[in-house]
Amino acid sequence: MKQSTPLLEMNGTQTVAQPLLELNNVVAGYGPTPVLFGVDMTINEGDIACLLGRNGVGKTTLLRSVIGLNTPNSGSISFAGTDITKAPTYQRARQGIAYIPQGREIIPYLSVLDNLKMGFSASGKKSRTKGSGIPTEIFDFFPMLKEHLARQGGLLSGGQQQQLAIARGLMCNPKIMLLDEPTEGIQPSIVQEIEDTLRRINKEKGITIVVVEQKIEFARKLAQKFFIMKKGAIVEKGTTAELSDELLQKYLAV
Repeated sequence: MKQSTPLLEMNGTQTVAQPLLELNNVVAGYGPTPVLFGVDMTINEGDIACLLGRNGVGKTTLLRSVIGLNTPNSGSISFAGTDITKAPTYQRARQGIAYIPQGREIIPYLSVLDNLKMGFSASGKKSRTKGSGIPTEIFDFFPMLKEHLARQGGLLSGGQQQQLAIARGLMCNPKIMLLDEPTEGIQPSIVQEIEDTLRRINKEKGITIVVVEQKIEFARKLAQKFFIMKKGAIVEKGTTAELSDELLQKYLAV
């Protein structure tokens, strides 16, 4: 399937977007058991991309391999022109990769404020902001959080926890955000808020976004390009305008 090359607008001129994340022939899994089989994938600067596929095809393993929680058995991963195949997770975070896992993994007994500060610590830098230490833009994107800074993270609703998880990822000022099932178990009104906010984050901060998602309409509305996985490999890719019902029936229908 033909894939168009994204363009970035700079000073009134169009510039071809540069690759930010590249996976080349990546084989990875858990111990000696591979889950990914020769994955090739390129994400350009400024992309919003969705990763689709049935349960168990390797989508989460792919994200975990990018952030360093799974080490490739072979192949390579580069980020912003640097080979990170063997780099530890904390180095990848400091280079600008934020990972928002499935299930959000909010620390339930910590306050919203302390959960956010944990995100900043991943950058390896000291906060220069005053007051709570939280950049004001976090509350611009997620105004709800400002009202609940002292509340325990575990007392928030599922949708509020997802917003907190995304905000925590933003705290280290990443170049790319990897989100695994951000709409899982969340009511439709909050799903729409998350979609709108992710689009704003991409447009206003230039942060590249990769989303693993089961809600097809959410993926179609949010993303500009898609990748479909089957049995640990990328089998289809293209712009979301090319994400046909035939492809969905072939690779995602149960």
